[in-house]
Amino acid sequence: MTLSIAATATAPSSRRWLAFAVLLAGAFLPPLDFFIVNVALPSMAQGLQATPAQIEWVISGYAATYAVFLITGGRLGDLFGRRRVFLAGMAGFGMASLICGLAASPAVLIVGRVLQGLSAAAMAPQGLASIHALFPEQERSRALAVYGAALGFAAVLAQVLGGVLIATDLFGLQWRAIFLINLPIVAAVFLVGMPFLPDTRSATPASLDRLGVLLCALTLGLLVVPLVQGRELGWPWWLCLMLLGAPLVAVGFWRHEAALERRGGTPLLSPRLARSPRVLAGLLSALFFYVVSAFFLSFSVYLQGALGATPVATGLMFVPFGVGFLIGPLTTPLAIRCVGRWVPALGMLLEVLGCLVLSAAVGGAASGERPALVPLVLGVGLLGFGQGWALPTLIRSVIDRAPAGSSGMVSGLVNSALQISAALGVAVLGGLFYAVAAPALNPATLAHGFIAALLGIALSLGLAALLALYASAPDRAV
Repeated sequence: MTLSIAATATAPSSRRWLAFAVLLAGAFLPPLDFFIVNVALPSMAQGLQATPAQIEWVISGYAATYAVFLITGGRLGDLFGRRRVFLAGMAGFGMASLICGLAASPAVLIVGRVLQGLSAAAMAPQGLASIHALFPEQERSRALAVYGAALGFAAVLAQVLGGVLIATDLFGLQWRAIFLINLPIVAAVFLVGMPFLPDTRSATPASLDRLGVLLCALTLGLLVVPLVQGRELGWPWWLCLMLLGAPLVAVGFWRHEAALERRGGTPLLSPRLARSPRVLAGLLSALFFYVVSAFFLSFSVYLQGALGATPVATGLMFVPFGVGFLIGPLTTPLAIRCVGRWVPALGMLLEVLGCLVLSAAVGGAASGERPALVPLVLGVGLLGFGQGWALPTLIRSVIDRAPAGSSGMVSGLVNSALQISAALGVAVLGGLFYAVAAPALNPATLAHGFIAALLGIALSLGLAALLALYASAPDRAV
């Protein structure tokens, strides 16, 4: 997530695990808050009288902001010290969570989510970067394993926790509790964890590419805003103009990056990567891969809107995904020994199979009736298991192909590509879900919308699998 690996550690060696535990909170909260909202979306829509497009923004606004500023957050830690940037991000995340929890309108909630994404981009990279500063080489693998497990656990816990918090209606807060629950964690970091936080920074920090960040954010905004709002507003001329402007700004961004690199600067996205088609294929694979974010949105709305499931029951239906996501990485070493470079693509194809199983189960059920439980659980479990196989191996295969000296940049780009994929997945396939389900939004149309979203996810994952195969293929000898 960040460029730096060289840093000066000030934390005493005996306290490195305590320091890492505090920093791990900054890695745990971003995925927790990305996934926890899914179960609460129908309750939010009802409580705030939000439109489908506004509900999509609750997810896309967070993911897009997080994606654009993720690499910048890592560089800020390199420049100004990871302790300072981590605490600033944590404080911002707490304030943004309070805004979300007290939101009286969809607009305020969306603003809070954007601020959450911005704060998450500041605090999340500091934990991963600090592993190299805090731990001797022989302990880094264990620390990285704990880091990865925390991210997986956050994704699993979020679905169930969201359902429980809404169902218990803690202090009459309903869905607001899923955001306000962050405040005790933030307070604990400041009250208990601050003495353990190290002050590390890069010995050779890269300068900030401010214009590059601005152009990247503008490109993504010009793309996501029309895709989310277009269907609901009837595609007015100004949204069409924004969509047409996105590739023009993207070209300007690329030219700026190339000029900056020629001057000896450090661009946000190095044009040198264009000379590495395998790396580009891997990044494109990541862009198609994480559209599974649309599954969490559409499945939650389908369960609660079409089947009348409670928030707790909805959260429990995501458990097979979490279990599969945890088991998948445990079997990855064996899979690599058996099929080698095919693992990322096979993981994605397992997800495609999961989408098809779910589509058949939903399509075979009578309107308003719950599909058979076994194929439902199987389909969701295949999605999680495939993610567990594909995600870490895809990231590793792309980073392994990075040009010399660019592994840190490529690592950040892969993570940003995944978050952009999540934002676009909700914008495009979430929009497809609502387009098919509208205007009736009854059990039959919601089921049809869910099937359409699943087939769109399956198609994207199939393309991602082909790109992953190319990205991991051995170079031909010249």
